[in-house]
Amino acid sequence: MFNFMAKGRPVLIFVNHSATVQKIAAAHGWLPGARYTNLRDVRGFKRLGFLDIDWRNYDFRRHLEAASETRPILTVARDIECRRSLNKIIDQAYKLKEYAKDVILVPKDPLLATKISSLPGDFFLGYSVPSRYGATPIAPEAFTRPVHLLGGRPDTQRQLATRMQVLSIDANRFTLDAAFGDYFDGNTFRPHPRGGYHNCLRDSVKNITALWAGYRLGRR
Repeated sequence: MFNFMAKGRPVLIFVNHSATVQKIAAAHGWLPGARYTNLRDVRGFKRLGFLDIDWRNYDFRRHLEAASETRPILTVARDIECRRSLNKIIDQAYKLKEYAKDVILVPKDPLLATKISSLPGDFFLGYSVPSRYGATPIAPEAFTRPVHLLGGRPDTQRQLATRMQVLSIDANRFTLDAAFGDYFDGNTFRPHPRGGYHNCLRDSVKNITALWAGYRLGRR
């Protein structure tokens, strides 16, 4: 369905949130996403775009069952926070790949910084954008292969695309700000001029889409 590595293609944008957000995002070409712990809001879609994980309380069995049920375009293996768990996580990633079109590996142990290029080419790489929920403590320049950007602010994600080749992103941050009446205006978050949760959602999605409009894989 998707050739992730096709040069010149636009970045794919996934969002993991409510049915309301999914409907707004789908109108702009975004693809549906959900954690394996909550698939309710994506039941109406023919195929799940991105199957996300609960990385702090990871349960491989539940993840594999959800992958088998949803057959996502993309899912992410458990974060590699310690290099000693690398082989186990790679084995799990191969099992997930039986049900997902592609799987992401997320190296986070700084000791893997010089070994990233040697990770199996059967998988994409993921970079956890710095936020209150976590971050990849490895320099972006160590990721010499195209990546999926996990979380973070939309402006920070776009800035990282000047230092890394980006295949896809998941964009959920704007939903948190919308609850407080703020939206992403293309540069930063600010109070919406008319207010309203739905206005914040719609304009944030529109502006994030525009932010990536000129980006193409292989050309920054």
